[in-house]
Amino acid sequence: MTGIVVTGMGALSCYGSGVDTFWAGLTRRERVTPRPVEQLGPELTPLTTCLSVPAGALPAEPDPDRARAEGRTTRAARAVVREALAEAGLDAAADGGGRRAVLIASGVGEAALVEDWRAGTVAPPAGWTPTYATAAALAEEFGAEVAATGLSNACAGGSYALAMGADLIRAGEADVVIAGGVEMYARVTMAGFNRLGAIDPDGCRPFHRDRRGTGMGEGAAAVVLESEEHARRRGAAPLGRLLASGWSCDAYHATAPDPEAVEITRAMRETLRQAGRGADEVSFVVPHATGTQLSDTTECRALHQVFGARAAELPLYSLKALLGHTGGASGALAAVAAVLMLRHGRLPGNLPVADLDPECEVWLPTEPVADPGGLAMTNAFGFGGHNISLLFERYGRRAD
Repeated sequence: MTGIVVTGMGALSCYGSGVDTFWAGLTRRERVTPRPVEQLGPELTPLTTCLSVPAGALPAEPDPDRARAEGRTTRAARAVVREALAEAGLDAAADGGGRRAVLIASGVGEAALVEDWRAGTVAPPAGWTPTYATAAALAEEFGAEVAATGLSNACAGGSYALAMGADLIRAGEADVVIAGGVEMYARVTMAGFNRLGAIDPDGCRPFHRDRRGTGMGEGAAAVVLESEEHARRRGAAPLGRLLASGWSCDAYHATAPDPEAVEITRAMRETLRQAGRGADEVSFVVPHATGTQLSDTTECRALHQVFGARAAELPLYSLKALLGHTGGASGALAAVAAVLMLRHGRLPGNLPVADLDPECEVWLPTEPVADPGGLAMTNAFGFGGHNISLLFERYGRRAD
């Protein structure tokens, strides 16, 4: 099987812009205060706080025509792709760096911009705008010759983008894949989660006994994927390996997971099978862990089915407790976090969970775990029963 490596990464979150800023926020275990986004009225959307990207972290668009056609979602995606390409040593436009594909996931895309067009607060662009506007804009700027794909596999989309990108490379259809996810505040997202009763007014509290839902966050992440051979030929320094992915679908309920966790378990086991690794070799897991009642207990059930008694001793890193739920970006941000932890040889401490749910027998270390090992699993589960696990491996020696 063709070896797939990560050669560049970009990140944007409530901590600000850049992978270094992202890592610093995680290692400081810094919890950002959610900010009120707008007042829609309690009868419409009573909870309107979000872990927003800080003011100034998202570059302004100097071109007025482009500003009318593109909203914060596309600008955020462009920022993280530029960072990832720069780290990979690739120019913004294809320059002999290989046949490129762009796969970018988002749950609602530019919904906020479309609302502004319809409200008349922003003048819409002249002519036709593609429904996959973000992927199209990125493909045009960064020279995608193979694919310009916008995914909407709900909250699992960012992970699916990476998995599909790796498959394109293994099939010989692409040399370089820019894959990731983005989610910025939109009324439709906030109203939908409110309507489902799935937002916790106390924020995202994965595995807490009294958790009442998730907390919304803005974010974007991108990675550059290549075959190991292609990266070697152009002298790139890999950051990590993407070993395998495992997909499944519950087809159980529009929003709720199958409580028996059959298909979630299958996705995790399929990832290990494709990688030729055993469950006992996994060093740590970045779980989906949204803070919703059913999702957390179901994922814990799957962890115990896959890892057995070791599930209670396997370190987990609860990313959404710090970033909030970033929707289509969450799987891509988890991938960036996992690669950083492998490179640095350190698992940052989790935010303490004051009262762990007795149905969630897991280990969330509150102090950093030094050299947890070289194999990381990430999980992402979305509405509609979309389940995916990815397996990453440290490349070479630790960075520090």
